[in-house]
Amino acid sequence: MDTRLCKLERQLRWLKAYAVLSMAMFTALIFVAARNPTKTVKFDEIDAHKINIVEANGKAIRYGVGVGDEAFKWSGIAEVGAKKEWPGWLPPADMIARWPHLKPVVDAGGLKGGPDNPLGARALYLFQDNKDTLYRIHGTNEPESIGHAVSSGCIRMRNIDVIDLYQRVPLGARVVVK
Repeated sequence: MDTRLCKLERQLRWLKAYAVLSMAMFTALIFVAARNPTKTVKFDEIDAHKINIVEANGKAIRYGVGVGDEAFKWSGIAEVGAKKEWPGWLPPADMIARWPHLKPVVDAGGLKGGPDNPLGARALYLFQDNKDTLYRIHGTNEPESIGHAVSSGCIRMRNIDVIDLYQRVPLGARVVVK
């Protein structure tokens, strides 16, 4: 078989798969009504699979996200209480109850940060009343999940997008999840 043809077929399959990805995956500059202060991070269920960071002059940057399955949705107003680069991951008890195969991760003290970590390259930790909610806005090692209801409640982003958001959002920034 002609190796050039095999390579072309693989490239075409990849392009076809890429073409069916949700447009929610792509980042865009948008214009918004000035209802939220600058540097507010906003996720609205009506505009599912997208998160906005409000900038000056009625502009916002919109990122595609993966969100929690129906049973794991969280909403409210929080603030960014901590930010971490290449965060470690320790599955919470309720996740271990659902997925016992993760118990060895807990027994080992969690998973160190890095490319194989499900929290991806950066994480913003959401707090209410100075208390960690255990919800995060974080990267992912599964970028194909963006645009879908796939997480256990956290908001996940492509690593390139969460790195950008991480740089734009200060500690204490308001996060609105409706």
